[in-house]
Amino acid sequence: MSCTKTIRGRSCGARCEQMTAKRKSKGAYMISSVAEMYGIHPQTLRLYEREGLLKPSRTDGNTRLYTEEDLQRLEFILNLARDLGVNIAGIAIILQMRERMEEMNRKMQDFVRFVQEEVAFRASNAHADPSKGAIIPLRKPTINVTPREKKKI
Repeated sequence: MSCTKTIRGRSCGARCEQMTAKRKSKGAYMISSVAEMYGIHPQTLRLYEREGLLKPSRTDGNTRLYTEEDLQRLEFILNLARDLGVNIAGIAIILQMRERMEEMNRKMQDFVRFVQEEVAFRASNAHADPSKGAIIPLRKPTINVTPREKKKI
């Protein structure tokens, strides 16, 4: 299958085939395809990019390429705008909060993993005395007996 497009009056040849292969390998879509898929105007996509809501990659020829991740983000943006009536400023805030929450979740998972590894390490090194494997050292319980209770014993 040979390309019929031309760039400045010349056949694009290998360059076009290279761009097509790059798009297929990354699963990327051009702006016109994305606009058609989602029933929006390409200017809307350009606006979302200008406002920092979307960040499509670019080819050497400066063509926007939207990945599957970009499309998922676009679906979320369109859901906020169309279904919930959120304006662009609100969408930007929601996306920032969402990213912060995802980062906090990653940090929390890392912390839980660290604690689990630390507990496992300490438990493996506490052969005879399980209290030595605890993160917080345990003391042997002391029982205070009053003089009155001593007489009963």
